[in-house]
Amino acid sequence: MTDQPRSLTVELGDRSYPIYIGSGLLSRTDLLRRHIPSRQVMVVSNETVAPLYLEKLQAGLGGLLVETVILPDGEAHKQLSVWNRIFDALLQQRFDRRCTILALGGGVVGDMAGFAAACYQRGVHYAQVPTSLLAQVDSSVGGKTGVNHPLGKNMIGAFHQPLCVIADTDTLDTLPDRELAAGLAEVIKYGLINDQAFFEWLECEMEHLRERRPEALAYAIERSCADKAAVVAADEREAGQRALLNLGHTFGHAIETGMGYGVWLHGEAVGAGMCMAARMSQELGWLSHQDLRRVEGVIARAGLPTAPPKEVTPQRFLELMAVDKKVLDGRLRLVLLQGIGNALVTGEFATVALEATLHG
Repeated sequence: MTDQPRSLTVELGDRSYPIYIGSGLLSRTDLLRRHIPSRQVMVVSNETVAPLYLEKLQAGLGGLLVETVILPDGEAHKQLSVWNRIFDALLQQRFDRRCTILALGGGVVGDMAGFAAACYQRGVHYAQVPTSLLAQVDSSVGGKTGVNHPLGKNMIGAFHQPLCVIADTDTLDTLPDRELAAGLAEVIKYGLINDQAFFEWLECEMEHLRERRPEALAYAIERSCADKAAVVAADEREAGQRALLNLGHTFGHAIETGMGYGVWLHGEAVGAGMCMAARMSQELGWLSHQDLRRVEGVIARAGLPTAPPKEVTPQRFLELMAVDKKVLDGRLRLVLLQGIGNALVTGEFATVALEATLHG
């Protein structure tokens, strides 16, 4: 039975859009159809998700000209050569600039489909239908799109907002435990950066989330999306406050790039990266030892690593972090904690604290 979805809005003036969260939403074709402005629809999915959910999505798009492009699954394929297959499909089917691209999948599919939509004929419509927890709480919301480069993660991309986000929580039933845990990293992030009450809720409910209890998951997704929507509305293009959403990501992206894309899942790297940011904050005297233990404890209970891989040496970390998008005028900036629920972006930190963190 399909429940009435939870909904909220990302407020961006005339580019505002809704996020729908709930069970059975892939069958609620009225939700998606009301946001598709033209007849041509290109569904972008991958080899894992398409066999599970593509037919259900297509069933609700009768009367439209629907084509599909199926990409290989995994972060290792989030690259320009694979991304180009979307353009091949659009051009072969003679899609025009009024077409709509639908992203059906996790964060990799959403990022690549959104970036294609930003570039095809200088910008076409797209909508997000995220099927992983990480995509539902983070990557599908906010308009960040892109692909990886061998020298740095997400270094090629664009800001391009979707028409809507439809997060069907039923799709999480088929999500592997490791992928669920990876999504929880981004959920924890929201509590740490500006929502202490949510962090405390996560400390109480983490086991229920890992057991996939529907009400707990729906609440966590809604609260995460609300927290992100508020930040994006205030700073769409990351001129200031939005950079807080990268807590743990500078360390985490270095882990992903250093290990090879896909060896560590994005959420696993972010989990370890948030612990590194917390330890560095404690080194600087900004975070108490007790709060550091709380951060490490909730991340461990989510099933995530709390320390980086030994294969990425301190020197390699510094090399990779030097090409992070938050580097300005040659100065590395990091998202650090002055308490749980109180993050800041700063380049003003003692180098010795960073060195101590990297040397463990």
